[in-house]
Amino acid sequence: MRILAIETSCDETAAAIVEVENYLPKIITHAVASQIEIHSATGGVIPNLAARLHVENLPVILKKATENNRERFDAVAVTTGPGLIGALLMGVTAAKAIASTKNIPFYSINHLEGHIYSAWLAPKNSKKFAPPQLPALIVIVSGGHTELVLMHRHGYFETLGSTRDDAAGEAFDKVARLLDLPYPGGPEISKLAQHGDRHAYKLPISFNDDYSLEFSFSGIKAHVANIINKLPKPIPAHVKADIAASFEHTVAETISLKTVNALEQFPGIKSVCLVGGVAANTYLRSFLEQKINQSRPQVAFITAPLEYCTDNAAMVGASAIFRHLFGHADDWRSVEVDPNKAI
Repeated sequence: MRILAIETSCDETAAAIVEVENYLPKIITHAVASQIEIHSATGGVIPNLAARLHVENLPVILKKATENNRERFDAVAVTTGPGLIGALLMGVTAAKAIASTKNIPFYSINHLEGHIYSAWLAPKNSKKFAPPQLPALIVIVSGGHTELVLMHRHGYFETLGSTRDDAAGEAFDKVARLLDLPYPGGPEISKLAQHGDRHAYKLPISFNDDYSLEFSFSGIKAHVANIINKLPKPIPAHVKADIAASFEHTVAETISLKTVNALEQFPGIKSVCLVGGVAANTYLRSFLEQKINQSRPQVAFITAPLEYCTDNAAMVGASAIFRHLFGHADDWRSVEVDPNKAI
């Protein structure tokens, strides 16, 4: 089984061909066109512009993903939500056209499920890859979502906790804007934080108790805004670095605290998987791994490969592979776009 996967939920236009090998997804081709450079001029994604750019990029990316494998896929998969409705429609329309024209199976994939299955993608040039053992605790950290999901078995997910307001990635972008850093804010804050004191400012952790698995990042963002408003202008570079470092540390501490809480409440968990765009943050990766090793050393810690943390079609194809192995295809005629789709 080879699956052509398409991802257009936000500002990346992506396509990939993924096949089954030893009951795991194997990437055959992978192509992505990012809109970051265009949206950086406005400091964030403009939905209508993103949709128009998908129209321009999709034919190029689909050709790139299939040019050496033309006619060599057996099914098509596409992200149907959550995401920007206009952007989602571009990918779904293309996938439906392919499924109807070629009369092949169609898989409607939840964007968050795609991020989850990025942990089942082997890093490039990896000779020894051990996929996550189930049940697994999935830590989804992205621009629009911050969630703890208990994956009982393939296709069965239970949301244990999520953000009540801003997602972690959204908070990174907003704090970066307060510090006059370019968009996207996450990588910029991470670079600046390397030169700062991570304990220079004591920032709040919301729902900070032994049981809560809920997140909130609006408070830390407001706290940073208050600090910046009280500082003399222009703010010295070393002070900005201290703020960035303290913010990044507190976000990592928040996510780690909730993750350890979940491990204590669900002792049967065998793996913790960190996925999503913010999972590319190296400080978060190392800090969370350290806390898990201290709390539950027997639990395996797995992160999605860096190239598959941000939105991509390989993760969509990986999810569809497991749908093929353990589930069933969808009728493309009845599939609708859902911008608020829950896992």
